[in-house]
Amino acid sequence: MKKKNTSLIGSEAEQLASDFLSVRGLKVIERNFRSPVGEIDLIAKDGVTTVFVEVRFRKNLAFGTPAETIGYHKRRKIVSTALYYLQREKLLDSNPSRFDVVSVTLGKQGAQFDWIPNAFGEAG
Repeated sequence: MKKKNTSLIGSEAEQLASDFLSVRGLKVIERNFRSPVGEIDLIAKDGVTTVFVEVRFRKNLAFGTPAETIGYHKRRKIVSTALYYLQREKLLDSNPSRFDVVSVTLGKQGAQFDWIPNAFGEAG
């Protein structure tokens, strides 16, 4: 049996997370935004709030939840990349922003989601 490419699985998880957030009223405006410092999986709007979303995927919870895999250094990269984006788009002083995590876990009933709004702050 051929194993799936992990990047394909990651992009599928990001699409599932994007659809999940869209159904809940967020408008995804960027996917896989890259800066010199790092990458943000999804950038969305929740009203006037800019939402930076880290998507985590796991086949099961044997080694903890996907959200538990986001360490301090990863959070710092996300924050730095978000600041880069806000400066580039001239949104730094005008709009509120937040950092969310969407965990996607595959279960017997299909994809299950855990959405954590305001998962961490600018301090990481």
